[in-house]
Amino acid sequence: MPVSTPPLRLVRGPRGLPPLGDLPAFGRDPLGFLARLRDDYGDAVTWSLGPRRSLFVSRPEHIMEMLAGREDTYEILEIGWSFQQITGNSVIRSKGDDWRRKRSLVQPTVRPRQVRTYADTMVECAGAEADRWRDGERIDIQKEMARITQRVVVRTLFGNDLGEQTAALGEAMDLATRAVGEELRSIGLFLPAWVRTPSRRRLLGAVRTIDAEVHRLIEARVAAGGAAEERDDLLGRLLAARDEQGRPLTPKEVRDEAVTLWAAGHETTSTALTWAWYLLARAPEVRARLEAELERVLAGRPPTIDDYDDLVWTRQIVKETMRLYPPVWLIPAVAREGATLGGTRIRVGTIVWCSQWTTHRDPRWFREPERFRPERWDSDAPDAVPDHAWFPFGGGQRTCLGARFAQVEAALILAAVAQRCRLDLPGTEVPPYPVLLLQPATPLRATVRHRTRPEAKPHPGFGEVG
Repeated sequence: MPVSTPPLRLVRGPRGLPPLGDLPAFGRDPLGFLARLRDDYGDAVTWSLGPRRSLFVSRPEHIMEMLAGREDTYEILEIGWSFQQITGNSVIRSKGDDWRRKRSLVQPTVRPRQVRTYADTMVECAGAEADRWRDGERIDIQKEMARITQRVVVRTLFGNDLGEQTAALGEAMDLATRAVGEELRSIGLFLPAWVRTPSRRRLLGAVRTIDAEVHRLIEARVAAGGAAEERDDLLGRLLAARDEQGRPLTPKEVRDEAVTLWAAGHETTSTALTWAWYLLARAPEVRARLEAELERVLAGRPPTIDDYDDLVWTRQIVKETMRLYPPVWLIPAVAREGATLGGTRIRVGTIVWCSQWTTHRDPRWFREPERFRPERWDSDAPDAVPDHAWFPFGGGQRTCLGARFAQVEAALILAAVAQRCRLDLPGTEVPPYPVLLLQPATPLRATVRHRTRPEAKPHPGFGEVG
């Protein structure tokens, strides 16, 4: 046990009702249930999800230890039949040698050097959508952010907009991810694969729509031979990838990784951006500082990847948004032989849970935890945030492969849209609704207010001398 890791003392939590255990309470209000486990019982609370023994941990040190131990003493939890239908056996579900092989093949497609090549597409898609909005128009923020991120992920993944299929595929993906979230909170989590509920039948229809188009694109690339691997998009890189034995991914493996990248890249970023606009509308001083930074750094021209490091306040807004409203709000892992936390042995088969929602809002780690304060991330902020108290992308070996892509995308889209307009919302508080991702419980309808941008100045290196 690392010296800095405090001892873990197990506390027995609420007594559930057999055979469902605490599933009814968890399903009714997951966020409130987990917060009560922490506040009423402690930092290491045992509970039951159906017949499975569970442990909920809240201290950052124990969370870090659990996430760092995955693949060695913890393994992923199969979170339902619906999830498997979307992701197949992609890198986020595979284990052992199969996981190591796939990660080595997929990771290079989303490294920082590759993300740089996608930045212009992110800005272009954001600008094209925002330019459609009329001054005074009412828009559904979540739908509009989804339109932007959908275009980004389709273009960076497949190299084009897919025409009329883009909207149909987006609807199919939205339906599929909703089905996964609903299953996570219900008895459907324990139903055998052969049971076909109405929700599962709808899910299968959506997956067929997705698969038909993805397989068509893969087959077209394979038929093109070497030219397919020269395409500067994620699909081309997946097809070109080779493991240490020189083996490529099979068409089924390419499908699984492509669809997983699509789902993760589209939904998580659009959700984060939706919450960012909600928070900005309620914090005019934060929004004013954002607009001042955009004018100072960009001077009217579109943002580029070279501006990313200079857009400090913009990036802090994204980081603070993902603290208050982390798209992924819960991480489970299953204890294997030899698993320990804080020096305490964890029984084999125990599901260990940690929650970004509860840890990110814990007053022990964040001063004024309910407040939207991007300045808490200033490099010279007086209140240091403990290691792993902020973990929207997980941690350890299974940190989200697309973390860099998502952070760059969110910041550049936020900058590109905020240059053009403000999105004004009523002051009504909107609670989160946790399904697979942490979504707003009700639609966020904003009024578009166009802004007058300063005249663009040439970017150094593009015609400006000196």
